[in-house]
Amino acid sequence: MKKRIISIDVNQGSEKEYFRILTEKIHQKSNGYVCFSNVHMLIEAYDDKQFAEVVNSATYAFPDGFPIAKSFKILYGKSQERIAGMDFLPKFLAVCNREKFKVGFIGSTDEVLAEVQEKISTSLPDVELTVLISPPFGQQWNNQAYIEQINRTGTDLVFVALGCPKQERWMHQHYQQTNAMLFGIGGALPTYTGLIKRAPQWMARYGFEWLYRLIKEPKRMFKRYFYTNTKFLYLLTREGFRKKPTKS
Repeated sequence: MKKRIISIDVNQGSEKEYFRILTEKIHQKSNGYVCFSNVHMLIEAYDDKQFAEVVNSATYAFPDGFPIAKSFKILYGKSQERIAGMDFLPKFLAVCNREKFKVGFIGSTDEVLAEVQEKISTSLPDVELTVLISPPFGQQWNNQAYIEQINRTGTDLVFVALGCPKQERWMHQHYQQTNAMLFGIGGALPTYTGLIKRAPQWMARYGFEWLYRLIKEPKRMFKRYFYTNTKFLYLLTREGFRKKPTKS
């Protein structure tokens, strides 16, 4: 079940429940795509109606960001846990190992993908890596060749690490041509491999992971966070005043 959070439709439910559902769908060779929704994605969708359609057409859109998860309580009187892409990736890779799924990756650099391959081959021996593609920077991509490789190798699921909104648009455009489930995981791979350190657990728990990233990358992140966070708070406050929380 999805609930509208300002501009995007976000799934309600537990991570454990969706792990079960996704595992079943992957075994059934169902195609589709999964978004991990944060404030940046929500504001991108609010500002761009075509992108809103991309996100709202996703098979699943999970509440990645702490503010998105908390919005369920403010708007609907419903508690909702956060289902963060950076946490989801290692946890679901463990599921892939148990189920012996064939897994692919598209995005990031060759160096990062080599680290991913090394880590998975060492710690998750029953995961079969079938696709490891770093699309060329500044050049046209051979998307048809990528899709053919996914299907030819019988890949069950693909983690797409192209960043928002590029990865969501890519998944929306190509998911119907694949026989795999696609997951848009943004910048999760460098964190997964340990190349980039993640925020301390207490910061993530209390919704301050954005502050950690701002401290680490102030020039790159300040404009994004200043604009998106401020606009989100305004929109959420306005939406909250429009309606009383309702149970569902």
